[in-house]
Amino acid sequence: MTAGSNVLGDDAAESTGESTKTVAIAFGANLLVALAKTAAGVLSGSASMAAEAAHSWADTGNQAFLMIANRRGSRSADRERPLGYGRETYVWSLLAAVGLFVVGGTVSVWRGINELLDDRAADKNYVIAYAVLAIALVLEGISWLQAIRQLRSGAHAIDREVLEYAMETSDPTVRAVFAEDSAALIGIVLAFAGIGLHQLTGAAAWDAAGSILVGLLLGVVAVILIDRNRRFLTGEPGTPQLRDAVVARIEELDEVASVRFIRLEFVGPKQLFVVASVDLVGDPVESRIARTLRDLEARLEANPHIVDAVLTVAEPAELDDAVNPR
Repeated sequence: MTAGSNVLGDDAAESTGESTKTVAIAFGANLLVALAKTAAGVLSGSASMAAEAAHSWADTGNQAFLMIANRRGSRSADRERPLGYGRETYVWSLLAAVGLFVVGGTVSVWRGINELLDDRAADKNYVIAYAVLAIALVLEGISWLQAIRQLRSGAHAIDREVLEYAMETSDPTVRAVFAEDSAALIGIVLAFAGIGLHQLTGAAAWDAAGSILVGLLLGVVAVILIDRNRRFLTGEPGTPQLRDAVVARIEELDEVASVRFIRLEFVGPKQLFVVASVDLVGDPVESRIARTLRDLEARLEANPHIVDAVLTVAEPAELDDAVNPR
């Protein structure tokens, strides 16, 4: 027998709500920081501050994409999309990562190179730059702590390190917030260093270097996020540990003797599509097989971690084609 199920690793509604809260906090923090950095960049004339302003505006726009991702990806399955709309989350998160690379990274590098090539002296208001960076550090830190709090909760549930879980989680929004806020905090340190060395040495090259480094940092983070979303969009399989856990859960059903074959694929945050071949206990007659499968389906759906279970009968040749397609 083959079985196909849409399996939730944990409470998806609760996870989506927590992710929405994380993104909303990040959006508010980034918007305030972007406004402050833009004003400081104009008043101070600092290339590093201008790069940080571009970074924050890119982050603010990205949070808007991530809020759309959460809203569209959390829609319930329907007749047109029986597996739900979870993959839309990865599409919008991918757009956010591209925006981070194009807007944040490119503008920051271009601003730094332009500063290096510009020999004209300019007055720098270092006090304003330092004050705004300090405020940004606090606001970005608040957003980062919220992302860490959500990641730590998920990592603890499956006994993982926070950084490992951040890279592995199927929830792209919390990963994006964590990555962007981490890059923002590092970028603030780089901007502090660039402005400080400019003030100490009088050489604008330090400020320009700070801007370029911020841009390169954003590029690296964006490429990592793009790759992770690409993998989930093209069919990310479950980990061996997750596979073993799903097999154990199916074999807990009284009517199931063993699982002969199983394939996992993420179809959204905390959602797996499972295709399995199972041996039923005993040798039921064909007329009872469909009834047994429907009963198993109902019990799987009653499990708070498994929804939209669909069990079907397949001939051995069909199963061979599924495992080894011609």
